[in-house]
Amino acid sequence: MNQRTATIHRQTKETEIHLTLNLDGTGQAEVSTGIGFLDHMLTALAVHGLFDLTVQATGDLHIDSHHTIEDVGIVLGQAIDQALRGRVGIQRMGSAYVPMDEALAFVALDISGRAYTIFSATWATPAIGQFPTDLVHHFFESVAVHGRLTLHAEVVRGRNDHHKAEALFKALARALRQAVEVDERRVGVASSKGVI
Repeated sequence: MNQRTATIHRQTKETEIHLTLNLDGTGQAEVSTGIGFLDHMLTALAVHGLFDLTVQATGDLHIDSHHTIEDVGIVLGQAIDQALRGRVGIQRMGSAYVPMDEALAFVALDISGRAYTIFSATWATPAIGQFPTDLVHHFFESVAVHGRLTLHAEVVRGRNDHHKAEALFKALARALRQAVEVDERRVGVASSKGVI
C-alpha cells in the first residue's frame, strides 16, 4: 500500500505554517510552533496515532497564541482530509478512552465528511504554559471542520489541566488511528450511500 501523506503550506498575515503528515508512519514527530505545550500535544498525537508529523509554524505570538493554535488546527485538519484520498477502504469510525493519572478523557470520531464537534471539558486554570485552556476546544473544532470529521471529545474526570488536555490529545490520536486504518475486507467506502 502506498503511504497516505499530505503536505500543506498556509500563509496569512498572522501565521505561516508548513505541515507534513503521514498516516502510515511510525510516530515520528518534529514540531516547532513557538508554543511549548502545543508542541508537546502534537508530538503526543503523532506518537500515539503512529503518524509521522512535521510542523513548522511561526505566528504573531507577540499578540497572543490564538492565531497560531487555531491555524495549526486548520492545517492539521486539511492534511488529514487530503491524506485520506477519498476515504476508500478505511474503518471510518474510532473511539478511545485514555487515562492520565487522575484524568480520564474520551474521544469518538467518524470520518464522515460532515464536520461536527461536541466538546465537554472544564478547566481549573486559564492556561497551560502559553496554551489557553479554552483553545483546546477551539483546536479540536478546527481539526474537525477542516478534516471533515464528526468529533465528540470529553474530559470524564480530572483535577490537573495538563493531565486533562494531554489525555484528550492522546484519545484523539488513538481514535483517529483506529478510524484511518485500512480494512482489508472493505471494498469502496464504509457507507451505505456509497460515498463519504
